[in-house]
Amino acid sequence: MRLVETPHAPRPAGHYSQAVIHGDTVYVAGQLPIDPEDRDAPPGDAAAQARRALENVRHILEAAGSGLDRVLQMTVYVSDITHWNEVNRVYSEMMGDHRPARAVVPVRDLHFGYLVEIQAIAALSEEPS
Repeated sequence: MRLVETPHAPRPAGHYSQAVIHGDTVYVAGQLPIDPEDRDAPPGDAAAQARRALENVRHILEAAGSGLDRVLQMTVYVSDITHWNEVNRVYSEMMGDHRPARAVVPVRDLHFGYLVEIQAIAALSEEPS
């Protein structure tokens, strides 16, 4: 088991790692839309928050030796399901043709009042065909 840390994503504020690699799999902790260079930056609307959270996931995956194109499963938490159209539009743009398994989980509240949190499980390498 190997822990992943990159300065290009928010440093954990609690007792967890940005990601853990076990075997050929990367497990990315839930990422809030926090700008790692300015934690106090205004987060914006649901679309901007989805973009920032996915960027954080992307940076962590790249630090692990993976990428968004190797995501196996993504869980997207939204504080209100009415944000889903905005979030899905950004998700589609950033994920392109890659369509991993995904769950959308409406929750009552996210930490610090954010609207979106995203976690991922990804492969380190392409599986042979």
